[in-house]
Amino acid sequence: MSVREIVLMGDPVLRAEAEFVEDFDERLVALVQDMFETMYHAEGIGLAAPQVGISTGVIVVDLRREDEDDQPLAIVNPSITWHSKKTHKKPEGCLSIPGLEEVVERFTAVRVEGFDPDGNAISVEADDLLARALQHEIDHIHGVLFLDHLSPLKRRMLLKKWKKLEADGFEEP
Repeated sequence: MSVREIVLMGDPVLRAEAEFVEDFDERLVALVQDMFETMYHAEGIGLAAPQVGISTGVIVVDLRREDEDDQPLAIVNPSITWHSKKTHKKPEGCLSIPGLEEVVERFTAVRVEGFDPDGNAISVEADDLLARALQHEIDHIHGVLFLDHLSPLKRRMLLKKWKKLEADGFEEP
């Protein structure tokens, strides 16, 4: 396992539609392991393959709550097959857009179907933070960033802040 570099907003891989995984082999298992290692190193709760420069349909999520057992989740070719009618607004950030956070509206519950890294079909029903994390990471598979869910005004404000963070070398004030 190794920590991979997380690509930042502006890299074209983050805006591309990811390739569908067809080969469930040792390279896929290694990618998933590296993605978990990278996510933990960056202290995130989710990561999509495009965020490590690989345009393929793989996501990993681990909420790592202190009061619960770790439940790392890797989903290959994930798709949302059901979502609640109810939505909620909560702050989101992204490992590929460090230093930016904004309130994003998402479905409160989802069902995600796909495959585990061995090629077995899986279905995950999630609500609250897990549902939010899954939606966020699946967006990455489709070239969508959390900024795309914001109003044009909020998006412009965050992009202006991003340009300043880039110019300052991402140093926190």
